[in-house]
Order: sequence, then C-alpha cells, then structure tokens
Amino acid sequence: MKFKNLLFAAIALGAFVFSATAQEKASPARTAEGSVGGANITINYSSPAVKGRMIWGDLVPLGEVWRAGANEATTFTTDKDIMIEGQKLPAGTYSFFIIPGEYESTFIFNTEAKQWGAFNYDSSKDALRVNVPSQQTSTMEERLVYEVKPDRFEIRWEYGKAEAKIASAQ
Repeated sequence: MKFKNLLFAAIALGAFVFSATAQEKASPARTAEGSVGGANITINYSSPAVKGRMIWGDLVPLGEVWRAGANEATTFTTDKDIMIEGQKLPAGTYSFFIIPGEYESTFIFNTEAKQWGAFNYDSSKDALRVNVPSQQTSTMEERLVYEVKPDRFEIRWEYGKAEAKIASAQ
C-alpha cells in the first residue's frame, strides 16, 4: 500500500513539474525602471527570445510599425514631463512602438496605452515621434531587453540596439 502511495505522489509531482514548465511563457513579462532628471520611468514589455531566428529585417520587418516587444503593446510611463531627444513628452502612460530601420529608427509614444500588439495602432493618437540612430553591436542579446539609464533609455535585441536621450522638461 505504501508503494502505491509513493508511486502516486511521484506521478503527481512529475505532472506538476511538467505543467509548470509547459506554462512558462515564450515571451515573459519584464519591467525596466529608472529615474531621469527626477522623473520615474517604467517600461513594461514582453521579452521574446531570438531562438536562432534572424530578427531585424526578417521577423521584425524594417520600415513597418512594430509593437516593440511581444503580446500586448509595450508601455512607457513617466510620472513627470520629460524631454526625449529634445522634444517634450507629458507625464503619463503611452504605448511604445518602433519603426525599425537599418541606420535610423523611429520611436513612437502613442496615447492609447492599452492595446494588443500593433494591430489597431492609430498614428493620429501619437503624442510624440523621435528619430534615433540604429546600431549594430558585437554582443548578442538573446532576449529583448530595455534599460533605463540616467540620461537615456535603450532597447537591445539580437545584434541591434537603439537609444533615446531623456532629460528633465524643466
């Protein structure tokens, strides 16, 4: 009888571990946070993996609006007015999109923060668009990552990187 109980417990534990592993998301939710000129910045995004794929120009087409992550649109929140690349972005939460390019990309801050991907993206709701240089790096970034630094924020994935300067609006 004890053997049956032990066997049942082992099977149940194995099923639980398998279930937990299977439920791990392919593009887990991530948050990048930081402070720039007294403003608290939060970027919420889903972080897909390269998984051996070519990203820029293939999985993510160049010259087209991209949700800048996976699943729901990436959101960018600032609790104070800030300047991005010299242009004012009022305090608030925005959906964040990118139009990637080989040498230059466009960062888009859209007032409709809650949306799935870029399927219903409406450019008439853009609060701000800024052009930033696109760069190739020698370091491979397997998962999409955002980072808020004291004077900018950046996005890195595969061998690509783009960043925008941020300053206080005061």
